[in-house]
Amino acid sequence: MAWYAYCIAEKQAFPELARHRKPVPLETVLGVSGNQVFLYPASDLAIVVSEHNPLENLNQKAGVDHARVIADCFQHSTVLPFRFGTVFNDDDILRKSIRSNQRQFQGNIEKLRGKSEMHLKIFVDDCCPKELDKHSPAEGVGREYLSNLRENAARTRERQTRARAVAFQMHRLFMPLDEEVSCRLTDNSKMVLDISHLIDRKYVERYQNKFASTSAMMRECLLQLSGPWPPYHFVHRLTRSVHAPAQPPAAQPATQAAASVIPILDPAPALA
Repeated sequence: MAWYAYCIAEKQAFPELARHRKPVPLETVLGVSGNQVFLYPASDLAIVVSEHNPLENLNQKAGVDHARVIADCFQHSTVLPFRFGTVFNDDDILRKSIRSNQRQFQGNIEKLRGKSEMHLKIFVDDCCPKELDKHSPAEGVGREYLSNLRENAARTRERQTRARAVAFQMHRLFMPLDEEVSCRLTDNSKMVLDISHLIDRKYVERYQNKFASTSAMMRECLLQLSGPWPPYHFVHRLTRSVHAPAQPPAAQPATQAAASVIPILDPAPALA
């Protein structure tokens, strides 16, 4: 039997596993394709799974169901989310994968216990509108070609400087435990910074209040906040790949796929 995997949780958070060594239904929770969700015990861990037909396509609704199950488990336990589309072909593969990486999984749970991810999206006017960017031919030569290269490089540096300044300001204001930052250009002359902050769950309300005051202060930017979420970005940084998704995630919306990504920041330091 194939198992679709949602996340790894703490066994102690689910009392129904105390007297069982076999998968136990997680009552009232349905997963991808409406399948019953199970708690699969593995030493001190619980693997949250549901039965899966490998021939079944995983669509956008499946992605929503995947996130919903993880969010439900996050209400009871620290979780290590699996990537969307992760499938173990049978019980043996599931057990071996968890057993061979159990020390790492337990260490990651310890590092992320009591923590949540908050997601900031910041829209900033592009300091160098895209229409000024010049596209030089791949095999260009001559003075004009070199001039275009220098101008485009200068605009990229200006964008990087602007994005770094905004990201640094957000770091100073919110003081997260850890962070992940990315930046992209949109077609309407905006730079969009996606910032994930790792914080203590007990400080979520304080973080939300700080966001409200920051939004009122930074009138030159548009800020959006979501969360608290399971620590998706920080789990995937801590956990090396031990399984391959059954199939690639559903395609991203065309507007997002068309956006240009800017190498704004160096990777944030890993969680200590």
